[in-house]
Amino acid sequence: MKSHFFAYISRMRFIQRWALMRNTAPENVQEHSHQAAALAHALAVIRNEKFGGHVDAGAVAAAALYHDASEILTGDMPTPIKYDNPAIRGAYKDVEAVANRKLLTMLPEELRRAYAPLLTEVPAETEELVKAADKLSAYIKCVEEMKAGNAEFREAAAQTRKALESYGLPEVAYFLEVFMDSFSLTLDQLK
Repeated sequence: MKSHFFAYISRMRFIQRWALMRNTAPENVQEHSHQAAALAHALAVIRNEKFGGHVDAGAVAAAALYHDASEILTGDMPTPIKYDNPAIRGAYKDVEAVANRKLLTMLPEELRRAYAPLLTEVPAETEELVKAADKLSAYIKCVEEMKAGNAEFREAAAQTRKALESYGLPEVAYFLEVFMDSFSLTLDQLK
């Protein structure tokens, strides 16, 4: 059996994020997924080391790598539209689920069980950390755009920060306190 799964996954680089916003540095889904995976791994490590958690940081990172894979088939819907009302949000979640199931069926049968926890059966604790990392990545994008003088991201930054704080996750609060300010600095200031 031939499989198109990884050929589709490689196309994540062609899907642009923040489509309705003027960007100083365009971002694609592949770049975002890598950053979200690094952040999800960090949040899992912080949960384990600082707050007594017992989550598999590697599994969380892997789930984050694939968290937006459905967009290969659906495209990226801008957040202000996707979350405008419950009907749109629910319909889009259903479309994402169909796309993830379609991607899973592209894999040879013997690999599907290993990829299901990344695409269609993400454990709740993993999903919580991936969602937080996804939002954290968006917040970092907003901060970096504002650092570059792009005021277009000011409101998005405020809304995203508020959403992050509303999660009530201690590892997110820890990340914001310990690591976030560095994203506002220039390279020369990161000494």
